[in-house]
Amino acid sequence: METNQNTPFSKIYDCFLSTKVTDDMYMEFTELETFAMLEDLLIAAIPKFEFPRVNTFDYDINEYEDVVEYRGVESDYQNATAHIYNEGHFNVALGLEEINILAVYMVVEWIGRQLASVENTRMKYSGSDFKFTSQANHMQKLLTIKKDYEREGFHLQRLYKRRILDKDGIMRSTMGKIVEPPSEVIL
Repeated sequence: METNQNTPFSKIYDCFLSTKVTDDMYMEFTELETFAMLEDLLIAAIPKFEFPRVNTFDYDINEYEDVVEYRGVESDYQNATAHIYNEGHFNVALGLEEINILAVYMVVEWIGRQLASVENTRMKYSGSDFKFTSQANHMQKLLTIKKDYEREGFHLQRLYKRRILDKDGIMRSTMGKIVEPPSEVIL
């Protein structure tokens, strides 16, 4: 049985998009723009995962250009350049816990971008026919949600550090290993 030694970024994107964030904004973007934004969020989330069991900084980002030629057809698209996205991947196999932790921290990054948006800080004036909620109230709610996700990420990491799957497939506590002196530290 061959084991896959890498994890495509799309596994984390799927977790982020299907269970963490639903935003109509992604329907307005092209596929390449969406992948670029998701990749930015993932790369920003990686350092927040403090002590993973695998090297999450070992990844490859693959975007390349390819020239598409339409031979024999008179059009403006002869020799047009198409950007073809060949998704990035981690060069290590990530488990479900690691994928979930990274997706949670992608949400933290996504909310941080929402908070940094000028739309949230710009004063809006309205007539009697329109009612806008307070930007300060909206930002406070976003901050609360962001803190909730940060707490969830911290909690998931704490659980992740305190248990490990043994060779028989049984979840075991790592408490005995925590009190042992480290056998080898790589600097």
